[in-house]
Amino acid sequence: QLQAYGGGLVQAGGFLRLSCTASGRTSSSYTMGWFRQFLGKEREFVAAISWYGGSAYYADSVKGRFTISRDSSKNTVYLQMNTLKPEDTGVYYCAADPVRWGARSRADFSDWGQGTQVTVSS
Repeated sequence: QLQAYGGGLVQAGGFLRLSCTASGRTSSSYTMGWFRQFLGKEREFVAAISWYGGSAYYADSVKGRFTISRDSSKNTVYLQMNTLKPEDTGVYYCAADPVRWGARSRADFSDWGQGTQVTVSS
């Protein structure tokens, strides 16, 4: 089970840090990631990180502004979001265990948490 939290309302140019904790797993040897969904749009990939935290990949739209990290001892992944823009507004979901490294499709991830709302005001 994945539990995401940390969303909220922030002004443009501000920052937020999302967290997602995995429970019920016997190990942390799996890739974790973040997706987001804008109103009326498909869920889109944001970032993913390897199980040991040494490698990550990002969507072009967030590269340089967002940073994904994880604390495997806590089974928790983080998404530090800086220089937020109104177009970053949406529901953010954490996901785990994609079928392959580099996966960016919703269908490629098997486990999902509930979303957390991020709203960026202009």
